[in-house]
This record gives sequence, structure tokens and C-alpha cells, in this order.
Amino acid sequence: MLKKIIIVLILILFMPCCFSKELGNKINPDEFPIGEDVLPEFEKNSDFIISGSVEKNIDMSLDNCIRLALGNNPKINAAFQDILAADARVKQVWSNYFPTLSWQTGYTRLRQLQLSDALGENLEFNYYLLGQASLQQMLYDFGVTQNQATIRKLDYEGYKKTFEATVNDVIYQTKNAYYNVLYAYENKRIARDTVAKYQLFYNQAKAYYSSGMNPKVDVTIAETNLSNAKLKLIEADNAINLAIANLNNVMGVPYIEKYKIVDRLQYKPVKITFEEAIDIARDARPELKHAEIRVEGVNQTIKLTKKSFLPTISVEGQYQRGGKSWTSNYGFNLGGYLTFPAVNIMLLRNEIKEARYLYDRELANARDMQNNIYLEIQTAYLKVEEKRNQLPVAILQVKQAKENYELSFGRYRVGEGSPTELKDSENTYEQAQLTYYTALYEYNSARAQLEKAIGKNLLTDDEVVELIN
Repeated sequence: MLKKIIIVLILILFMPCCFSKELGNKINPDEFPIGEDVLPEFEKNSDFIISGSVEKNIDMSLDNCIRLALGNNPKINAAFQDILAADARVKQVWSNYFPTLSWQTGYTRLRQLQLSDALGENLEFNYYLLGQASLQQMLYDFGVTQNQATIRKLDYEGYKKTFEATVNDVIYQTKNAYYNVLYAYENKRIARDTVAKYQLFYNQAKAYYSSGMNPKVDVTIAETNLSNAKLKLIEADNAINLAIANLNNVMGVPYIEKYKIVDRLQYKPVKITFEEAIDIARDARPELKHAEIRVEGVNQTIKLTKKSFLPTISVEGQYQRGGKSWTSNYGFNLGGYLTFPAVNIMLLRNEIKEARYLYDRELANARDMQNNIYLEIQTAYLKVEEKRNQLPVAILQVKQAKENYELSFGRYRVGEGSPTELKDSENTYEQAQLTYYTALYEYNSARAQLEKAIGKNLLTDDEVVELIN
């Protein structure tokens, strides 16, 4: 009779899995309850505290972590300084159109060798230069400065895209590290719940042994199981500390005072198609824009190389004061110059060839970047789909394992079950919970990876409404 009852229970549990059209496709709350409905309850935020201070002082959410990371991560600061340096280099090029002023003063004692030898006497005299001021102004260089400035501007735009990519990457790392902290807390909660269950098991076995109903071996088994569960709890607690250290490092605040985590792992649907993800990435992914900028930069280098033989038109004025004494005489000169550079035809020809080859290389690199980003989006999107489809099954497994554990513990309490059966059911329940939270963590991590791949955050309907309000 008991076997028939168990068979009926198993069929009831597995029928939804066999006949549901929603299974493996999307979350159906009516058929698959959310994790909190089948997982043990615990006091919310009871131990979601990060050590490092004496008292709680900050409520930390994912948004707060991202704000801290954007303001403190050294990679972002370094990328921003690159932008400022690139802007200064643009202005350095435009300085070619600004006048150049120089000043010189000095003293010289001369002895003319040829005249002294011809006249038979030493001709020595002093030459004083109180000051020589020179002012030079470049008027036109046939577009060379313009090309140089364009190249520097493209470098500047490239550093801006690198900055955006760095911000995008830091946001992803922060999200992933934050989800890992939440996952570590869920593991600790499961480990703590397992300790509580094995404590009940131990108390029950000890009571049966005291009353003479069960042998001593049941107590030994229960005590061993309890010790192993406590060891896992210690490991889970240390995993939290490691996850916290990693999160703080990503945010750039390794010595931050402790704060209270206010979130838990949860399911947030992704409501875009793969084609929509590709379209978003074309406009939002900074690496794609950077690749286009690099191609145009090399194209401008080709144009600049072709102008290597062009002259420069400039004017120069000079005023001198000095002579036999510091103020005995003065002089000046004014002039305009058309200066042609020294040209090596062989060198110039091969420099142009090199620039063209580099242009083709950048085109290939841009194509490779586009292919890699396409693969990154595809991988992240498929990962999201995989984990989304795993969640209903994982939740059902938790429900089944919980019911199986309750049946096993009930049988043990009335003296019908064995310690081995109870241990197996508890291990199955624990593993089912870990599998569920692992799938939930990997789903959120894949979602964050998809957001990084397309270069844009994906907001849920509730977040959109909150943002509008």
C-alpha cells in the first residue's frame, strides 16, 4: 500500500514536467512557483553585512555599487586622463599657426686666423650681444597642419570610445561581482539551513537511541552529517568574504566600510530578439565606432604622407642689439620664406605604400572586431536563453526534492525510515537548491554579459516606469 502511495506521489510530481508546453520555454509562475515558495524561509537581510566597520551605515544596491565603481575604479580614471591628453595633442598641432618667439644674448671673443696671418698681427676683439629677438610665423603649409590636426582629432575620438568601452566593461564586472556576492549569500543560507536540518536529524537520532529504539550507529551517522554540514557552512561564509573582496576591488574601494546588501538574486526577463540585440550594438557598442575611427585615421595618414614634398610659407623678423659694447649698435632683418623639405623619392614612395597597407590592415581589423562582437552577442544571448529555460526545471526539482525530504523525515520520525534514506533526501534537496541558485546566478551573469555585448542596459517594464516617473 505504501509503495502505491509513493508511486502516485511521484506521478503527480512529474506530470507537469511531462505535459507542460511552457517547460523549457519560459517561466510560468502558475505552474512553476518562484524559488522563495519552495525554499526555506529566513530572516531577510539578517546576515547580509559586509565586515570592515563597527556598525551598519549604508544600504547597498546594485545601482549604488555601479555609482561607486564609476567614481572610483582606477581604469576609468586612467581612460579619462587619456582623453585629456589627446585633447592637448590636438592643440599642440594647431600651435603651428601661432608665432614662434626666441631671445638670445651672449658674449664672444674672436681672433681672425686668416686676417691675422695676412697682416702679420693678432686681430682680436670682443663681440657683445645684448639681445637678439626673433619672431617667426608660418602662414601656410598646404594642408599639412590640417591633416595632422584631423589625425589627432580622430585619436581624441578614439580615446573617447575607449573610455566608453572601459565604463561598459567596469559596469559588467561590477554587476557580475555583485551577483556573485548574492549567490554566495544564497549558498550560505542553504548551508545554514542544512545545518539546521542535520541538527534535527541528530536530535531525533539521539532521542531514539536514548529510548532504545535505534542503535548507536544512527547517532554516529547523524553526528557525522552534522559536522560535515558545519564545515560547508564555514566554507560558504569564507566564500562570501572572497566575493565581497572581489566586488570592492572592482568598485575601486577595497577599504570601504561595511554596508548592508538589500537585494537578492531574482529573475529579470530579457525581452529583445537576437536581431534587435545586433541593431542596438551597431549604435551603442563603442568598440565598433572605435574601429571605424582607426580606419579613417589611417586614411588621413595616407593623405598626410602624400604632402611630404610640399613647401611651407613663412615670415620672420629679427632685431639685434650689441657690437663692440653692449649698446654700441643695432640691426634688424625681415623676410618671407618658401621652404621646401628635403625629398627622398624612394623613401616617400614606400612611406605611401606602408600607409596603404596599414589602411588595409585596419579594414581587416575592423571586420574582425565586428565578427568578434557578433559572436560575443550570440554567445551571451544563447547563454541567457539556456539559463532561462533551465530555471523552470530547477524550480521543479527543488519542489520535488523538498517534498521528498519531508516524506523521508516524516518516515524517520515515526520509525519507518533509515538514516541513509534521510541523508540522501537531504543531500538531494541541498543540491537542488544549489542548482537553482547556480542557474539563477548564471542567468543574471549572462544577462549582464549581453548588456555589455550590446553596449546598453536592458530595462524591465517596472524599471522603465520607475525611470519615467
